[in-house]
Amino acid sequence: MGERGSHRFWVYFSPGCIVWLLSDCIHSVSLLHSSRQSCPLVSPVVELNVGGELYTTTVSTLRKVPGSKLAEMFSSSTKACLDAEGRFFIDRPGTYFGPVLDYLRSEQLPTQHILEVYREAQFYEIKPLVKLLEDTPQIFGEQVARKQFLLRVPAYSENLELMVRLARAEAVAARSSTVLVCVVRTEEEAAQCAEALRVFEFEKKSVVKFGPWKAAPQVKDLLDCVKMDIAAQGYQVYYEHYSERTLRAKYFNYFYTFLFIWW
Repeated sequence: MGERGSHRFWVYFSPGCIVWLLSDCIHSVSLLHSSRQSCPLVSPVVELNVGGELYTTTVSTLRKVPGSKLAEMFSSSTKACLDAEGRFFIDRPGTYFGPVLDYLRSEQLPTQHILEVYREAQFYEIKPLVKLLEDTPQIFGEQVARKQFLLRVPAYSENLELMVRLARAEAVAARSSTVLVCVVRTEEEAAQCAEALRVFEFEKKSVVKFGPWKAAPQVKDLLDCVKMDIAAQGYQVYYEHYSERTLRAKYFNYFYTFLFIWW
C-alpha cells in the first residue's frame, strides 16, 4: 500500500521485485548524498581575511573581472585557504585591498596610496583597474617618464646595488659612510673624466660611475633618481659635490659624494 497526497493505492510485487526495488532506492539515495557532499553550496556573501584585515563582500563582486586572480580564487575548481574562523584567507597587504574591492563594487578609483593600490591591482591581475591607474599622473610619471629614462642609463640598477654594498662595508662602528659617484651625461664628458677615474683607481678609491645616456634629463635629475631609489629601500641618504682639493676644477660637476646616515 502507498500514499500520494490524499489518495491511497495498492501495489502488488512478487518477492523478487520487492528486493530489486529496495536496492535501487538505496542506490539512488546514496548518489544524492554523494552529489551533495562533492558540490557544496557556496554562500553568495563571503568573509575575507586579507593579511589580517577583514572584509565582507559577495562572490559575484570577486568574480567581476574574468581571468583575474580573485575570479580564479573563488571559482568552483579552486581549493580555498581558510583561517581559523573559516574566513577565506589571502596572504597580501590588507590595507590596500579595500580600494581594489571598492573598484570591483562600483568602479571607484582610489585617491590615496595610488602606487600601493597599483601594485595590488597588478598582483590580482585586475587589468581594467591597472590600465586606469596607469593613466593617473602618479603612475604615468613613474612608469612612462622616470622609469623609461632610467632604462636608458646603462647598469643603473646594478650601480644602485654597488652603492649600497660599498656604504654598508664602511658602516662598521661608524655613524655614517660615504660613496663616491661619477655622473656623466655624454660621451664627451665621459672622455673628460677618464683621467680622474684613473687617478682614483690608482689611489684605490672606489667610484660608482653612471652614464652616459641618451635622454633629455640632466645630471641633477639622475642624482635625484639615485637618492629617491636608495631612500625607497629604507636608507637615509644625501648627496653633495665631491669637495677634495686634489680634484681639478674641470671635474667638479661630475663627481659627487653620497652620504649614508646610519644613526
